[in-house]
Amino acid sequence: MKLDKTTIDKLAEHLENCELNARDTLKITDDHPDMDWDDAYAIQDEIRRRKIARGTRIAGLKAGLTSFAKMKQMGVETPVFGFVTDYGAIPDGGEIKMKELIHPKVEPEIVFVMKRALKGPGCHIGAVLAATDFIMPGIEVIDSRYRDFKFDLKSVIADNTSSSRFVVGGRIKVADAVDMRTLGVVLEKNGEVVALGAGAAVLGHPATAIALLANHLGARGEEIPAGAMILSGGITEAVAVKSGDNITLRVQDLGSVSCRFV
Repeated sequence: MKLDKTTIDKLAEHLENCELNARDTLKITDDHPDMDWDDAYAIQDEIRRRKIARGTRIAGLKAGLTSFAKMKQMGVETPVFGFVTDYGAIPDGGEIKMKELIHPKVEPEIVFVMKRALKGPGCHIGAVLAATDFIMPGIEVIDSRYRDFKFDLKSVIADNTSSSRFVVGGRIKVADAVDMRTLGVVLEKNGEVVALGAGAAVLGHPATAIALLANHLGARGEEIPAGAMILSGGITEAVAVKSGDNITLRVQDLGSVSCRFV
């Protein structure tokens, strides 16, 4: 690690205040170009600690940067990981207040709920599928705190991978009831199709993202707990939204889920 605890705490406070007050900022590596991956996750961990200390419940985990093309572009070999909060949960069909956000975008995701704990190293797709209780469709609302969505990878990890809001719903299925690689996904904005994709866009199989998360946590002496909900990563590109937009996600065999921005 390159940063001392005082600096990590100060950056965590700054980024969380930007989130809670819907205020943007320049990426933190502008002032701290030597910070490393451990620093980035330490800042994210401090943000989580601050939230829990105030009574926030961690509602689940998430993977980001889950396409091979994006990872190659960013020069990394694994996705980035973060968490989602109880106040970020929006009911299916519910409203999301634009005044609480900076410049939100939506992504379609396959959401896993685990029946057994998972811990790396050595976690693989088979172990993930065996430990999965069910899957369901979800919309993640990402909202980077960095001005104009301009950031590098360490900055976005520190910013809890742009985590903001999420919506889950539709139909649940046991993991072996569908081929997640070929699940078709249609994302609509105001009744018009804005993105199409299939589950294989997430690392070839969405369960791969869960396995990599388990291995990431295992290296830190942690695990994915039983009952955890995990957003496995965007299947299509993120789509920008504004006040008045209605978003619907339709996933083959898993039904639909929706939200609206006000």
